[in-house]
Amino acid sequence: MKNLHRPTNRGRGNRSTLTSGLRRRAGWLGPLLVLVAVAVLAALSTRPSEPGGMTAGDRDKSAGQGADENPFASLVRRQEGEPVARGKVDAPVVLIEYADFQCPFCGKFARETEPRLIREYVDKGLLRIEWRDLPYLGAESETAALAARAAAAQGRFWEFHDALYAKERRVNSGSLDDAALREVATRVGLDVARFDADRASAAAREAVSRDKQEAVSMGITGTPAFIVGGTPVVGAQPYERFKQIIDEALADR
Repeated sequence: MKNLHRPTNRGRGNRSTLTSGLRRRAGWLGPLLVLVAVAVLAALSTRPSEPGGMTAGDRDKSAGQGADENPFASLVRRQEGEPVARGKVDAPVVLIEYADFQCPFCGKFARETEPRLIREYVDKGLLRIEWRDLPYLGAESETAALAARAAAAQGRFWEFHDALYAKERRVNSGSLDDAALREVATRVGLDVARFDADRASAAAREAVSRDKQEAVSMGITGTPAFIVGGTPVVGAQPYERFKQIIDEALADR
């Protein structure tokens, strides 16, 4: 992506950087399907030549399908009680979302698609959603990401997430400045003094930095970007596309 300071619904730069990054990470690239509609979707069918890395926490996920069939296994965290994840820790399919709180297409996903995924899959124990911070659109993206981590420290990440995405905002317009973030914190019931301390903490900075580094390692430079049960998806795709991928992943287990 040549311009990292302007979100794009078409995702041409996202597609090329994500594809090249995934090629470097997994050493494989199968048939690529590009669907230009609301956004661009990149779906990779995989036959990896080398197994992806796997941690002990990922073994339950890959049971029945083999580590060598999922080069993205090491990306899945599945930490019990993780405040920035929705759904059962042992859900059969994991959706990883790389997002920016200023990204309008991330907001579209949060308002229109994610609630349906929660009702149809997360609430039924079939899907886990794991959040990753990728604040690339400017200063307010970074401060919002740190603020959301502070909300997570009080167990209110998703309430804070939903409040930030409740309406579309102009990028770096002041709508996510310090005062605005403190107002949201008050509205969702946070201890504001603790919130202020936590968002300035090294722990919050390290959590956001880890997610950013993970995204960059795969060539992801824009948002939203997803890994759904091992399939990359770029852009604010409609619910039906996520449903198709999730259903296929469930059928393969």
